[in-house]
Amino acid sequence: MLVTKIEETSGKKRRIYLNDEPAFLLYYSEISRFHIKENQELPEIIEKEIYSTVLSKRAKLRCMYLLKSMDKTESQLRQKLLKDEYPEEIIEEAIAYVKSYHYVDDARYALHYIEYKKWSRSRQQIKYDLMGKGISTDLIEAAWDETEPVDETLQIRKWADKKHFDPENADRKETQKFFQFLMRKGFLLSDIKKALT
Repeated sequence: MLVTKIEETSGKKRRIYLNDEPAFLLYYSEISRFHIKENQELPEIIEKEIYSTVLSKRAKLRCMYLLKSMDKTESQLRQKLLKDEYPEEIIEEAIAYVKSYHYVDDARYALHYIEYKKWSRSRQQIKYDLMGKGISTDLIEAAWDETEPVDETLQIRKWADKKHFDPENADRKETQKFFQFLMRKGFLLSDIKKALT
């Protein structure tokens, strides 16, 4: 492969182009260590070493760092690594690594998220949230099956108490505003009317 360009980035790394395509990011010290220069061939053995030792290790460590303070979904990790410009095969390898130790587990993430949010959000809103985090509907439904059901009528009434909404004394504008608030939380209009009448 021909190193066609070494480009500075906003950080301490440089973007290496192979055959006019962005390939990976390396620190300047690594570029020196591997004797990488523009308009010179990158031997296959050196390219393999960069992938297998430098990038692979760095991507795994990056995943571990991202998971240190908070659980992430597989999709969230993939997005972070893509943003850091890791090659696709390195991303897959790093995710497989953290999955093998159960550091990332979308089923567990969905279950914990539901348990934590089910008292303040509707089932529909939680489903949208989890789908936005890249979790499949099958995993979300399986997680719901494992949790204790929540009475959404009770949730709606709790929101009414919390927001000091009195359906009997509220005017049309207040009622409409409160209903819209609940619908943004994912509650169905029919369930809202049923709970508040």
